[in-house]
Amino acid sequence: MACRISELVLNCRDPSRLAAFWCEVLGYAEFARDADSIEIGPVGTGFGGLQPTIVFQAHPAPTPGLLRLHLDVSPVGCDQDAELERLLAAGARPADVGQRGDEGWHVLADPEGNEFCLLHRQLET
Repeated sequence: MACRISELVLNCRDPSRLAAFWCEVLGYAEFARDADSIEIGPVGTGFGGLQPTIVFQAHPAPTPGLLRLHLDVSPVGCDQDAELERLLAAGARPADVGQRGDEGWHVLADPEGNEFCLLHRQLET
């Protein structure tokens, strides 16, 4: 037997804002909401599917500094430039983590400053 990642949990100040942002980025839907958290995941799957869900847990002061976990996303059905434009329009912003500029990915930050990478490799739908 082996384990499989079932969910990723991100502490944040505004779960509603980040859940909406990441639903837009990933094409996910909201599955569960309570006073302190919101869970999102692949449409029609929910918790326990092959892809992990993401839980945004309210926390008044998320840990600043280098994140121990970040998300990498890949374009689906378009090239990296088109996806970058879409993510920026959704509220992402460029982030500088010391990259040289010749990497094959873009480092971005979500509306609360959590860094993630947009990879070059396009995935099929």
